[in-house]
Amino acid sequence: MKIVIKLFLMLALVFSSVGFANEHSTLDKAPIDLKDQASLQRGAKTFINYCLNCHSANYMRYNRLKDIGLSDNLIKENLLFTAEKVGEPMKIAMTKKDAKAWFGATPPDLSVEVRARGSDWVYSYLRGYYRDSSTPTGWNNTVFEKTAMPHILWKLQGDQKLNEELHTLEIVKPGTLSAKEYDAFVGDLVNYLTFMSEPSKLKRLDMGYYVLLFLGLLLVLTVKLKKEFWKDIK
Repeated sequence: MKIVIKLFLMLALVFSSVGFANEHSTLDKAPIDLKDQASLQRGAKTFINYCLNCHSANYMRYNRLKDIGLSDNLIKENLLFTAEKVGEPMKIAMTKKDAKAWFGATPPDLSVEVRARGSDWVYSYLRGYYRDSSTPTGWNNTVFEKTAMPHILWKLQGDQKLNEELHTLEIVKPGTLSAKEYDAFVGDLVNYLTFMSEPSKLKRLDMGYYVLLFLGLLLVLTVKLKKEFWKDIK
């Protein structure tokens, strides 16, 4: 019984940490469209250029980018920065020991981060940074308070200030992108992260329709077979 209780408490702790967000924050809806290959390609480029320096994606291989319309040559010429072959996983050179020494915490692997947090959480998190001189990085976040991750996209978004009374954010120093352009930029990135968390999702869903059709036909045949067996029995 004690083992069951301990297991339950451990699971509760895991799920509470996964679902952690600032109690005052409201998650915005992420513009997810896994059929929009142009968006996924832009998101993949952003991920590799901005995220893959510190965050690994060990459960994702470069050749899965072919599922979003990229050829081997395009991957090799434009996106293959941390490997030599397209069949290799998206690893990084930084070790966990170095990461903890530099950032205070090891940056999580992003392969399935969206499945753990949710697309809306990640989308809101990347748009929720604001200046805070009390933190080591000089940044804070409305979704994940006192996050250890600095705002790597601040030059694009600009500096935001938190209105503590209304708990809203406002731009005090514009970045290179407008608010609308930055939202679209982050939307493409989160769209790709969602794809990366389960690359075969669309194929799985399409296969589901065929499975349901097969089961429907099998049901019809089963009913007819039953009637044939029992037709002479009163």
